[in-house]
Amino acid sequence: MNVEQLNAGLSEVREAHRFDEGALRAWLRDHVPEAEGELTVRQFRGGQSNPTFRLDTAGRSFVMRRKPPGVTVPGAHAVDREARVIGALGKAGFPVPRIYGLCTDDAVIGSWFYVMECVEGRVFWNARFESVAVEERPAYFDAMNATLAQLHNFDPAALGLDDFGKKGNYFDRQIARWSRQYLSDEAAGRDANMDRLIEWLPANIPPGDESRIVHGDYRADNMVFHPVEPRIAAVLDWELSTLGHPLADFVNHIMMYRLPPAILSGLRGVDIAASNLMPEQDYIAAYCRRTGRDGIDHIGFYRAFALFRLAAIYHGIKARALRGTAASAHAEELAAHYPLLAQLAWSEAEAALTKGND
Repeated sequence: MNVEQLNAGLSEVREAHRFDEGALRAWLRDHVPEAEGELTVRQFRGGQSNPTFRLDTAGRSFVMRRKPPGVTVPGAHAVDREARVIGALGKAGFPVPRIYGLCTDDAVIGSWFYVMECVEGRVFWNARFESVAVEERPAYFDAMNATLAQLHNFDPAALGLDDFGKKGNYFDRQIARWSRQYLSDEAAGRDANMDRLIEWLPANIPPGDESRIVHGDYRADNMVFHPVEPRIAAVLDWELSTLGHPLADFVNHIMMYRLPPAILSGLRGVDIAASNLMPEQDYIAAYCRRTGRDGIDHIGFYRAFALFRLAAIYHGIKARALRGTAASAHAEELAAHYPLLAQLAWSEAEAALTKGND
């Protein structure tokens, strides 16, 4: 199955994620006046971490994101953080859904959740933009590029997000975080490439540091495009957002060029010129121009880190699938890619050793 077949559309609420819909309806009545009348709840097929639901009422539709039921890894599934960053960015004019309410009372439906606007538009499940006219595709790439640059140009303090994460030593902290989650979740087992990366990455962090708001999972299928224009109407899925190094966020995004189609519908092996997609080097140059950079040194490290982090996320998906708490019904199929991601990450580390700063 491709990523669209795995994730597109809605289904009945899965057995593992069912909750008291009457309790939710009562909460909406008290906290979201716009949610009037009968309530219909369906679950989005996509989403590997926080289960996501469409809430249809008499006059309006909403989206609910909740923590998954059961035991969760400390620090993960922070829906309160998602709601906070979305709310702050929306006030600054960044394209995100409107937040209607956050519930931190487990007694309502069994876990914390928030309700936001259901933004109508187009979701492209891969960066090939195959349903878009060939001559228009560069404009869609440029929209993704410009929107991420806009995010990274914000001053967190000006948005009231100066305390949204720790400042400084971003890579030290991130490597430690994902290493800890990988090592603590024994259900999915160990991988020799991951073990090598846990040693190599901390010893090869580039000099210098920056602190900006980072999305953490910025890719084509985590955004809603305008119904007819090459413009982003809403950026979704802010679970991994924090204060961090913008180059980590950007290089994680451009992994679309390095990943095979089987993993997040990557572009590896795609004829970029024939598909009229923006070449990787042009994409990097456009981002650097928009953020006032001369270029990106040490990009090999950033690539290895991005793939290590993604491998750690897939390791968590595999563990949740084995425990029966995964948000997606197709978690086992996705988790099968985990060893390849670890291999690709170590390959980038080896290439960085050979090429130096790239």
